[in-house]
Amino acid sequence: MSRVPGLLGRLGAGLTRMGERLDERRAAAEADAELDPVIVDPAPPVSVQGPPPRKPPAAPAPEPSGGPSAELEPADEHAPEHVPPPPSYAPAVSARPDPVDAVPWSMRVAAAVGWRLLVLAGSIYVLTQIISAVSLVVLAFVAALLITALLQPTVARLKRMGLPRGLATALTAISGFVIMGLVGWFVVWQVMDNLDDLSSKVRAGIEELKRWALNSPFHVTEDQINQIAKNLSDTIGANTNEITNAGLQGVTVLVEVLTGILLAMFSTLFLLYDGPKIWQWVLNLVPEAARPGVAGAGPKAWRTLTAYVRGTVIVALIDAICIGIGIYFLGVPMAVPLAVFIFLFAFIPLVGAVVSGALAVVVALVTDGVFNALMVLLVVLAVQQIEGHVLQPFILGRAVRVHPLAVVLSVAAGGLVGGIGGAVVAVPLVAVTNTVVGYLRKYSRENALRSAQAVEGAPPAAVTADRE
Repeated sequence: MSRVPGLLGRLGAGLTRMGERLDERRAAAEADAELDPVIVDPAPPVSVQGPPPRKPPAAPAPEPSGGPSAELEPADEHAPEHVPPPPSYAPAVSARPDPVDAVPWSMRVAAAVGWRLLVLAGSIYVLTQIISAVSLVVLAFVAALLITALLQPTVARLKRMGLPRGLATALTAISGFVIMGLVGWFVVWQVMDNLDDLSSKVRAGIEELKRWALNSPFHVTEDQINQIAKNLSDTIGANTNEITNAGLQGVTVLVEVLTGILLAMFSTLFLLYDGPKIWQWVLNLVPEAARPGVAGAGPKAWRTLTAYVRGTVIVALIDAICIGIGIYFLGVPMAVPLAVFIFLFAFIPLVGAVVSGALAVVVALVTDGVFNALMVLLVVLAVQQIEGHVLQPFILGRAVRVHPLAVVLSVAAGGLVGGIGGAVVAVPLVAVTNTVVGYLRKYSRENALRSAQAVEGAPPAAVTADRE
């Protein structure tokens, strides 16, 4: 019995110490809660209908020594709820990629190139429509450029001889226009002078062809030939109105041609006299960043155009003389007018030579028979072969380098857009464009090289020498 008070005393002392520890830990927990407001639970709202809900008692945490602990842990009321995984039978859903990443790279490149090609095609279409609307002015100015390229060396030569620029321009232009007018008058005079003889020879040639067709192995009868002639006569009689309208349109075309000739003459005079000033005015319209390249490409383009016109004139003159002499000795009528036509048609590459040669062969066929026509064909083919393989490479040289496919396509496109005039100016336009593009590409490459040298610290003398 004497031990009972001692046990009660020790038990009371232990409870007292445990209470003190609980008070200390509660005070420390309250201090931590004041420092970290995220852990502190918000005060529950006061309900009007009843007393506020009580907090559930916190479980005591064990002491480090393993003894009992009465410290309470606050419950985390804002913890996210656990989401259960989908069932095994649910289909797998993959995330959708970005639409840009879903399109293949090749298709994106094709689309980018496609809309740029559409814009370019639209621009070319609008440009062709504008050119078609003012085709007379455009063709007259281009013809003036070609004539100026032919006559400008004469003006420069007269200036070096001491003549003033105005007088040299006047003498050259007047002489050139007079020579062209005399050539045209000579052709018309020869045709009108030999028209009666040509008509009789054509009728005789048609009768000769009729007899040849009757005796040929094709078994053509005279009734079939007469029926063909009757059909032609009926067609001409039925289309009299169309022929009359074509004649009226021919008068309109003649007026337009005369207007174009006057515009070309007027433009040629100013280009011969004020060519450098006109070029400077054109340069002022170019943006300043692109002006040095255009200023360097202009003389290159002019030299190409001059070489093309001069070489074409020489080649056409040689063709006309050689073919004219050949058909003259073969006895073909109107040899000189045919030679002039061959000279003029030589300015249309490839197509002009074929048309002028075919015209000479047809005239020989209807006037002198099949044998003479074959001989004229041999003369034309021989001269054209010499022209294509000897004259053009030797005379034109490397100044005008255009692939034959580009020549054919450009002549066809020029003929569709501007008729005969468009076919004439198509090839020099392609040649000049080729020269300008090549120069601008080279200039851009050299400019990039100069910029790289400047960044690397190259001396200014090296850049200046490269520029010169």
